[in-house]
Amino acid sequence: MVQQPTQKQYFYLNIKKMSEPSKLTSRSHVSTIEWDMMDKTKFLPLSMLSSFCVRCTLYPLTLIKTRLQIQKHGEMYKGLLDAANRIYHTEGMSGLYRGFWVSSAQVLSGAAYIGAYEQTRHMTAPYLQQWPEIRSMVAGGVASVFGQTIIVPFDVVSQHLMMLGLSTNSANKDKIIYFRPLAIHLDISKSKFRTTLDIAQCVYQQDGFKGFYRGYVASVCTYAPNSALWWSFYTIFQDQLEKRCPVSTSLLFLQSISGVLAGFTTTLITNPMDTIRARLQVQRTNSIVGTFNALWREEGMLMFSKGLSARLVQSICFSFTIILGYESIKRVSVLHEYKDHVRW
Repeated sequence: MVQQPTQKQYFYLNIKKMSEPSKLTSRSHVSTIEWDMMDKTKFLPLSMLSSFCVRCTLYPLTLIKTRLQIQKHGEMYKGLLDAANRIYHTEGMSGLYRGFWVSSAQVLSGAAYIGAYEQTRHMTAPYLQQWPEIRSMVAGGVASVFGQTIIVPFDVVSQHLMMLGLSTNSANKDKIIYFRPLAIHLDISKSKFRTTLDIAQCVYQQDGFKGFYRGYVASVCTYAPNSALWWSFYTIFQDQLEKRCPVSTSLLFLQSISGVLAGFTTTLITNPMDTIRARLQVQRTNSIVGTFNALWREEGMLMFSKGLSARLVQSICFSFTIILGYESIKRVSVLHEYKDHVRW
């Protein structure tokens, strides 16, 4: 008696049949390159390199966004352009990259994030093949939790470094008074590495090891929904654009535009929680609810737009460039038998 395949096996068999080169006609193409269609020895290193280049280019926007979120009532910067101009003139170009080398450890979490995302998509395929947007949402949420667990300690230290050059004297715009939530006295003769170690040591002395995970829950509450929504919207926008645009339109272009639309949408939704996360990590507030209440007392409805301009610009630029790199690398890394069915 022949045993019937289980539902799980049935879905796997169908997916395999759909992805077999012999089942693809000369005119068919693959819209989404799946995990088992790529050479991982190419994909993961190239993903890390692409992530580093994007983060290096866009880091000043991250720093500006953080400072705008931490300031009170616009007492230091009037907005994105004013902050960029004043930081550049008072601290130089290095001021816009303060804390970058600590933050660049996000390249490692980025590789873990992408690996977790693709692997989760692969594992959920038998159950969610008919609902691609939900499949992307689940994978995005899981990947974010995995990535945040790795990166939060580096994020805590890098954000303190970002704030070291924050002017708190609006009367004298050319004078820099260092913002020191940890009461660290900046010695300009010390190297950046020594200053970083001082901050890490101070975090440990004041809060113990848990200090490096200050704001972890807020980070997960910010980035897991953000990631889940981003990938879900990305899938939806890509599907809708493919249906409405001519077949001759570059798929890579449509995917990049989908990334921009997804980034814009999710940033509007999640900005207040990102501000709360930044306050928890830098100003060392004790709870999400308490931080929300303090922000509401300070800013009122303006709390929902705090740092939003910088975050929107950052998110749009990041979404476009990261998807352009990510999808290009997937095409470069695709296994030989699928190359003829990948559309650029």
